[in-house]
Parts: sequence; structure tokens; C-alpha cells
Amino acid sequence: MNAKPRRVVVTSPRTSAARRPRYPLTREIDEQTKLGEIYMRSLIRTQLRLALFVCSLLGLVVGGLPLLFLLVPQISSVRLLGIPLPWAVLAVLIYPAFVAVGWFYVRQAERNERDFADLVERR
Repeated sequence: MNAKPRRVVVTSPRTSAARRPRYPLTREIDEQTKLGEIYMRSLIRTQLRLALFVCSLLGLVVGGLPLLFLLVPQISSVRLLGIPLPWAVLAVLIYPAFVAVGWFYVRQAERNERDFADLVERR
């Protein structure tokens, strides 16, 4: 007669009394507590990382094009609608790239803020 002992869950009616009251995270941020400061710092760090990435990308493209034209002189002989390719790229074709990168930046920044707001609401 090896009957297994029944499991018993022991609880106390005072378990909720021992807990510290939880404030909503928005209150922590509004009151600029240490926890709110940590959350805001993480959002700012995420947005800064995105901005540095976008600026670095644009800097490499805009700074790299003249270097490319210098290192590959055959590109200068190519004409696009009667205009030398380097001029066409630097004067006309670079602006749609700026718009595309700007659009990407805004979408990512809004996504970061949405994720942050979701995090704040979930907690």
C-alpha cells in the first residue's frame, strides 16, 4: 500500500498585504523616478542608435560617391541624358535616396516609440 501523498498548496490570505503597491510606469516616468529615468534613457538610446545609423549611411553614400568617381575615371565618360553620370547622380539622383532614407528613419523612429508605449502599457 504505497499510496502517494496528496499535494497540498499552502497559501496565506495575507499574500497581497506583503506586496508593495505598483504604480503605473507612466507615473514613474512623469515623476522622474529612477525607474522612469531608466526607461526614458533606453528610449533615447534606441532613437540615438537609429539616428547614428542613418547619418552614417548617408555619410558613406554621399562621401563615397566622389571617391568612387575619382577611383574609377571611366564613370565620368558615361552620359545620362547628355549629362555626365557623376553630375546626374550628385545633382539629381541622390535626392530620391535622401527621401527614401528619411522615410525609413521616420518609420523606424515611430516603431521604436510604439514599442516603448506598448512596453509602458504592458507593465
